[in-house]
Amino acid sequence: MNHQQLFENIVSKRSFLCIGLDSETGRIPAALHTSDDPVFEFNRRIIDATHRYAVAYKPNVAFYECNGIGGWKSLGSTLDYIKKNYPEILVIADAKRGDIGNTSKMYAREFFENMAFDAITVAPYMGEDSVTPFLSHKDKWVILLALTSNSGADDFQYHVENGTRLFEKVLSASQKWGSINNMMYVVGATRAEMLKDIRRIVPDHFLLVPGVGAQGGSLEEVSRYGMTDRCGLLVNSSRAIIFADNSENFDKTAALKAAEIQAEMERYLSGRGLI
Repeated sequence: MNHQQLFENIVSKRSFLCIGLDSETGRIPAALHTSDDPVFEFNRRIIDATHRYAVAYKPNVAFYECNGIGGWKSLGSTLDYIKKNYPEILVIADAKRGDIGNTSKMYAREFFENMAFDAITVAPYMGEDSVTPFLSHKDKWVILLALTSNSGADDFQYHVENGTRLFEKVLSASQKWGSINNMMYVVGATRAEMLKDIRRIVPDHFLLVPGVGAQGGSLEEVSRYGMTDRCGLLVNSSRAIIFADNSENFDKTAALKAAEIQAEMERYLSGRGLI
């Protein structure tokens, strides 16, 4: 899936919603714990209930890795289910990998070949040779961490050297590595006002924006400062959708929450003349 195809899917669904599958075992409704794979059963029902509102799903790999072999099985089953039933939806491995080149090559092989994810989040700290192994895979996306929404982002990402903040240097330097068809950037919604500066450096790339919902980010502000003439946004919501209800009707509540966000997104897309 390239930049234009992703935009066409956004227009078709009138949505730029990415749903994070941060499926923490302890928060899954008790009724599911009798199933063979509670995490997958939870994900399956969330996906079936919300797929019409989402253009992407983003499993946070940590919530699966922590469960050992069984967790990897749940992750693989979730990925296979989406690919089989909703192949138009982008699936992102929120893995935040980043290591020396030969190690990154192995990570890329695992997530792009063995598991067939469409995209992976990557930490840029170790530089170009740690990122390019992921970019060598055709029709796959690297989503580079640029400006995150956590409080610790202030420790390094705003460090100024020669008038340039570190996150700005990441954006500028990485332009030489990939293109708008294989590279996106993570920009936290709680830093929405920074999107104006970010768009001056990367005017056309897609941005993956976490932090809307439970973390308090504003969808209106993200859309105002970050939207382009090809949308250019994937806005993620995780807990506010998937854990909105832990009763047996959790999937129906998740669908209602996703529909509310999609309706707001539709207004912003329409306001920009994109639909």
